[in-house]
Amino acid sequence: MFHLIADEPAQRATALTIAQNLTEDDSVDVDDIAIVAQADGIEPLTAGGDDSGMVESLLETGVAVKACGNTLDLKDLAESDLVEGVETVPSGGGELTRLQNEGYAYIRP
Repeated sequence: MFHLIADEPAQRATALTIAQNLTEDDSVDVDDIAIVAQADGIEPLTAGGDDSGMVESLLETGVAVKACGNTLDLKDLAESDLVEGVETVPSGGGELTRLQNEGYAYIRP
């Protein structure tokens, strides 16, 4: 699971690129890949946002992309402002905890 939280565009782009590379890496046995975005990390998940095309591509490969509902409220964003296919979860921290309890590894570049 990749955690997008930084306000630095290059750091967010790096995380998305690493997730994309992982989808193409046959040397690693990975069941599922998820991206959880909260705070300033939500920007690439917005339609027309920086790297929203990469988010769309990741969704097409089966990567689960999740947006923090608390962040949407805080930033006055609606689910309709997100790239189609992005799932909204009640809280980013809660989703990170849930996924880790399910065995996901935590990655934050």
